[in-house]
Amino acid sequence: MSINLLKNSSILAPSLKRGRPSLNKIPSQHNILNIRNLRPALHNISNTRYLLSILFTVSGLLLAQLANWYFPQLAESEIKIYEINLFEAALFKLNIMGAYSIVLFAMIFIYLVIGVYSYFDPDRRIEYIQRAPFRFVSGIGLALWDILGTKTLLLPQPFFPGPSRILEALLMEGGFIFENTLYSLRLFTAGFVSGVVIGVVTGILIGWFPKIYYWVYPVLKITGVIPAVAWMPFALTLFPTPFLAATFLIVISAWFPVAFLTAQGIASTQKVYYEVAKTLGARTSFLVFRVAIPNAMPHIFTGISTANAYAFTTLVISEMMGQPGGLGYYINASRVWSAYYKVFAAIIIMAILFSLIMWGIGVIQRWALRWQRGLVK
Repeated sequence: MSINLLKNSSILAPSLKRGRPSLNKIPSQHNILNIRNLRPALHNISNTRYLLSILFTVSGLLLAQLANWYFPQLAESEIKIYEINLFEAALFKLNIMGAYSIVLFAMIFIYLVIGVYSYFDPDRRIEYIQRAPFRFVSGIGLALWDILGTKTLLLPQPFFPGPSRILEALLMEGGFIFENTLYSLRLFTAGFVSGVVIGVVTGILIGWFPKIYYWVYPVLKITGVIPAVAWMPFALTLFPTPFLAATFLIVISAWFPVAFLTAQGIASTQKVYYEVAKTLGARTSFLVFRVAIPNAMPHIFTGISTANAYAFTTLVISEMMGQPGGLGYYINASRVWSAYYKVFAAIIIMAILFSLIMWGIGVIQRWALRWQRGLVK
């Protein structure tokens, strides 16, 4: 039995909870169909229009590629050639212009693949068309950035290097950047996963047991609002290694939002669900794991998404203030030598990692909340 059955059964027991929501607030099948039909014209996209949107998407990147190839290098700047050993199998030479050209071609290829993949699904076609203007403008922005930051050096240097100059950091010390990226991922995973698990368990206990709520919830409210980095002096003193100290700080930063929102989700479960489940012979364990926790899942994932941002911020600050590795450590070391193109390279890698983590959380959330499809817009 799932919470969906209890929600359907609650309609049969209107007198079990005082002040329950009115039935006309529950989205009917007719209302759901009206929501889906708000964009009927977009579902009837012609193939010609869709192909034009694909060309419009990649045209901005093509202009950036043309600017990289044909706009002359007006400012004096040393263009070094680096030897790249690819997986110990192929050795070739590459400069920053060639590396930037490869990245642009890779982006064009990815957008073309996404366009072909989205062709067979009406919803994905709509999403692809809606994102086309942003992707076009992004390509134009890369072209202007390359001209102002690399070709003419009109942007203040060395604080605002061009995109091809940023890629030079990967050509120079890609292995070292990769090692620091792995260190950051290891540290983030250890702290974030531990913080989420502890937060979910704490939130369930607070939301279910009134005595635990009485004693623990005030402590959660008081300590949770304190920034995790404020505990850094104590963490560095109490823990034997900087890695464990940083893990502790990330655990704290992830624990509070997950525990707080999990407790809210458990406490907000309507009593009518419990009453119906008890009428059908449910025990306490069933009420917790099959009624309360499923009802709290949207709150839990909101807390996890918030905790991800807090944990990532704490990760970078911790690495800047005492870690022997990591992207934050790399940024700090590059800043000392005014190598701001290396700083930008690390920031871009952070942005990619954070986006991938958020995407992964979204995939898990859509799978866990698949029962909401068609009911929540």
